[in-house]
Order: sequence, then C-alpha cells, then structure tokens
Amino acid sequence: MKSLALCCAALLLTAAARAQTPAPAQAAGGPVVVEKYSWAKERIGWEGDPFSGPVEGFDDARRRMVDARRIERARGTGNIGEANKVERVMRAEQVIRARQQTAPPRYAFLYKVALRNNGPVAVREFDWDYVFFDRATGEELGRRQFTGVEKIGPGKRREVSFLVPSPPTLTISVHSLNKKERDGLREEVVLVRVLFEDGTVWRP
Repeated sequence: MKSLALCCAALLLTAAARAQTPAPAQAAGGPVVVEKYSWAKERIGWEGDPFSGPVEGFDDARRRMVDARRIERARGTGNIGEANKVERVMRAEQVIRARQQTAPPRYAFLYKVALRNNGPVAVREFDWDYVFFDRATGEELGRRQFTGVEKIGPGKRREVSFLVPSPPTLTISVHSLNKKERDGLREEVVLVRVLFEDGTVWRP
C-alpha cells in the first residue's frame, strides 16, 4: 500500500513538472517580436511594357494606310513638301490618340514587417495582419492578412515584404498619389500564428 502511494506521488510530481515547463513556442515575453513595420505606395511601371501602346481601331488603321499611300505618291512625284506635311499630321494624330487612350497611373502597395526570433527554435512560418484604424475614433478601417514562409533562426532577425494591389483602406486610391492619405490613420501589425521547425505553434 505504501509503495502504491509512493508511485502515485511520483506520477503526480512528474505531471506537475511537465505542466510547469514552457514549450519553446510559449517562452515568457513571447518568442517572436515585431521590431518594425511599414507600408508604401509603389507605382507599377506600365510605361515600360512594350505591349502597352494604344490600340488601333479599324478606322484609324484605314486612315493610316490612306496617309501612307499619299506620302508614297507625293515622294514619287517629287513633292517632298507635301510628303513631309502628311507625315507631320500623322505623327500629331498618333500622339493625340496615345494621350487619349493612356490609362491613369496605377499603384500597388508594399507591406513590410521585421521580426526577431528570441526563442530557441527556428521559425518556419508565420501569419500576420497589418491593421489600420481611424486615429480619432479607433474604428478598424482595413486589415491586410499575410503568411510568411521564411526561416528565422534562433536569435535572428528577418524582414519580409509583400507587394499586393489592395490598398490599406478604401479611402486610399489605386489610381493616384496623395501624400496626405496617411493622415488620420493609425496602424499596427498583429502576429496571429507562428509555426516553429519542431512543429510547435505559438498564438500570441
């Protein structure tokens, strides 16, 4: 009977010891911390796209062919002045059409976060939200959700970034640049889930 009581006591002590030993993903103070974060508006370089020129309609193509024949006839008859005049008109019309059909500049949004792994196990993956609030009322205006698949070794720091078409809030335009768009916004990054190399998960 005495030995049975000793065995039970030993089992209880072992269970208590395991419960009091924190897992690597639950170290005091948090194993992973957000050191800094930022977002920026990046212009998409449509102007460098060789396929982004104006689309030529049927009437424009017919007019261009007629003008080309006029230039050819004028040069064939030695009327260089007439040929040059038609060429100038053609170039002017092309410039006008290009200006009319050029879309307004478009922007994408670059979201960045820098994390430090203070735990003893490497980070394999993490979910994080970039959240935007109304500075005056505290109302949440926008939330962008990301998953980073990046290895961050113990004691190491890593910065990750995502370029996406979604603006921080609906008040921020994707077609124009406004330097005052940040006014009235408060922002923060929230870690949602961290997966470590040993399979443990930490949810702040």
